[in-house]
Amino acid sequence: MMSLRRRGFCLAGLSLPSLALAQSSQSSDLQQRCAALQERVGGRIGVFALHTGSRQQFAFQAEQRFAMCSTFKLLLAGAVLAKVDSGRLDLNQRVRFGPRDLVPHAPVTGELLKAGSVSASLSVGELCAAMLEVSDNPAANLLLPLVGGPAGLTRVLRELGDQVTRLDRIEPALNSNLPDDPRDTTTAASFGELMERLLCSDYLSGELRQQLLVWMNASDTGLQRLRAGAPQDWPAGDKTGSGSNGAVNDVAIFFPPKQAPILMAVFMSGSTQSVAALSSVHAELATWVLNHFQAQNPGLTG
Repeated sequence: MMSLRRRGFCLAGLSLPSLALAQSSQSSDLQQRCAALQERVGGRIGVFALHTGSRQQFAFQAEQRFAMCSTFKLLLAGAVLAKVDSGRLDLNQRVRFGPRDLVPHAPVTGELLKAGSVSASLSVGELCAAMLEVSDNPAANLLLPLVGGPAGLTRVLRELGDQVTRLDRIEPALNSNLPDDPRDTTTAASFGELMERLLCSDYLSGELRQQLLVWMNASDTGLQRLRAGAPQDWPAGDKTGSGSNGAVNDVAIFFPPKQAPILMAVFMSGSTQSVAALSSVHAELATWVLNHFQAQNPGLTG
């Protein structure tokens, strides 16, 4: 479905040294635009993007820590699917819950208990879909114990080679985004690398990797963020995350026609602007970065 092989590219009329200079100039210009954008909206912005075909990257403050908020749900889904792959979990396994399990933002789980039912159940697969497609918070909390809780998910990330990203709490406490608080944080670069492991490698079997992409594509919470900055004919999937103190995040995968996918992770913190305004910043950043990759890869069309 997706290839990790490096693909060569060339620009007619440019020698290798002049090509490198052109790429350096384009990257520097994009860095300056990101800095100006950050100055305009306030707070901090972290950006990491990877063109998985050419292996070209773009990073802006990609090593700074940011609260993950609900973007962690993508990592949790990957950990759950890994256990399904190994036979330790079944997507059809039922998980029961009741009113005490409800927390704010429960569009799926809350609806099942709306009529005053004392309990309900969803399958592991249905909980994953609720968590990724509409960011249902109780669904995430119900799935976390299946991977050993926040500490267990962090261990999975360490096994994947990530020494930075950590989950410490459950929903909704993990959205507090307090200054200088390392709990429940990541960096744009670390998250982008985790996305590549989950979405573009053989860490998950092909069938379950495809299922993860289907859930991300069906997500409707980020249609005005990164995905809004991509050409309309590019299939895409994403997972948003929002919290206190200007935490407005999005992580996405784009599929340019006949090209390897592009991964992008954008985290924000500290701005006092509205979520709608910051969502439009995501779209602007995606347009800039995708255009940046297009300029460096003439075969990248769309």
